[in-house]
Amino acid sequence: MSSTVSTSQGMHPPTRLGSLESPDSWPLSVPFGQPEQDFNDDETELLSVSWNQDYGCFAAGTSNGFRIFNCDPFKETFRRDLKGGGFGIVEMLFRCNILALVGGGANPQYPPNKVMIWDDHQSRCIGEFAFRSDVRAVKLRRDHIVVVLEHKIYVYNFLDLKLLHQIETLGNPKGLCCLSHHSNTSVLACPGLHRGQVRVEHFGLKVTKFISAHDSHIACITLTMDGLLLATASTKGTLIRIFNTMDGTRLQEVRRGLDRADIYSIALSPNVQWLAVSSDKGTVHMFSLRVRVAGEDASNHHAAAQGPGMVHQNSSTSLDALISPNTGTNTSSSLFFMKGVLPKYFSSEWSFAQFHLPEVTRYIVAFGAQNTVIILGMDGSFYRCSFDPVSGGGMLQKEYVRFLKANKH
Repeated sequence: MSSTVSTSQGMHPPTRLGSLESPDSWPLSVPFGQPEQDFNDDETELLSVSWNQDYGCFAAGTSNGFRIFNCDPFKETFRRDLKGGGFGIVEMLFRCNILALVGGGANPQYPPNKVMIWDDHQSRCIGEFAFRSDVRAVKLRRDHIVVVLEHKIYVYNFLDLKLLHQIETLGNPKGLCCLSHHSNTSVLACPGLHRGQVRVEHFGLKVTKFISAHDSHIACITLTMDGLLLATASTKGTLIRIFNTMDGTRLQEVRRGLDRADIYSIALSPNVQWLAVSSDKGTVHMFSLRVRVAGEDASNHHAAAQGPGMVHQNSSTSLDALISPNTGTNTSSSLFFMKGVLPKYFSSEWSFAQFHLPEVTRYIVAFGAQNTVIILGMDGSFYRCSFDPVSGGGMLQKEYVRFLKANKH
């Protein structure tokens, strides 16, 4: 399946780009060649929601434009309301002014087989990708643009849009793919060519690892920021498993429930102490993890963001560092680890904390600051909940917003 790439002059490294911290950083000129409109939010359909790479912001694609929101404190920081059409994918690059846009909805702004790389500071498209089939997802790093089709993934260099890698996958209608976001690791995870298999590419090491994660088809995957840990769920939706991406070893297994469920999202906390999962059962489950990233200080997220080098690690060294010497705060667990000892199989553990939601829509979840979880719903709902890191149990709702009806800023 071929692709066509067109580039305009003036491509800049994304590290030099401005910020989306406030609406003042966006120019007053209107892109896309059409005037901004005042729309009744009751008539606006939400087509997509997606986090940025550090989960501090999220983008909402709508039937008549897109909007950018800050999570803490919650506020709408920017919007484009357009007469032309909708956006099925709006992918941010941290908080900079680069966006990857794909049309969506009944009246798409762009054809769904095209990816537009938009620089809103220059108010123009700086790159365009066209494919023979619809785009299922787009993922961005500061050095890579990744386009996911149903059976293939293309990896491009950000600066010149040259094709670097092509990856064949099993049928992937959800566009499952995730990236690491540390400067010293370049990791991609996606479905493999067999049922239940995850393919992990360590581009910096030129290593490909295939992990047989589940018996059923893969339904959801996520990586830690440095790509050392992978969490997976299958279409059965009962178990979530955590793997070491260096050698594929299973490190832990947690149980969402006994009945089949459609897993919508999996989130790992920055200190890799907690895992949260959302599903069609309407409950967000949170689990205590016994794994940690090598060299990471759980109390210092900024230090963790630097990440350890992977080039000189071997499997035994990395495994030793990935296993916590105790069970953390999960008082319901009777298992414990001695440092350097890795059992071949862990009995699955039940959730440590929960938050119940209306079973009316799809939700995605992420971790916020100070023992909080943030939940976004495809009905336009924003929840902030807190959890007790010692006792667990039911989470407390701290904030609720209907973000499509939020005031303009």
